[in-house]
Amino acid sequence: MADKVSHEEFIKKAIVSLRKEGYKGIHTVYSGFNEAFKKYFDGANPIDYTNKLAKEGKIVIRPVKGGVMLYLPEDAPGADTADQALKKMGIS
Repeated sequence: MADKVSHEEFIKKAIVSLRKEGYKGIHTVYSGFNEAFKKYFDGANPIDYTNKLAKEGKIVIRPVKGGVMLYLPEDAPGADTADQALKKMGIS
């Protein structure tokens, strides 16, 4: 078997490959990401590695019903959403 990809490569590849059309991120449970990660890395906990990459700014994690969504930083929903809402309301 060929050499395994790194945890970071696996996670980034999963985000791009597993996302549904029209979406920029993946749900860790419903996409099958968690189970695929555990199988590929012999039972390793995907939470540990996704949290590490999020702290390093390499991915973005957003909590959602039933788990979390994973995004590449350039595809994540904007952090300035509140500012945009206030601006639209004319009270920024």
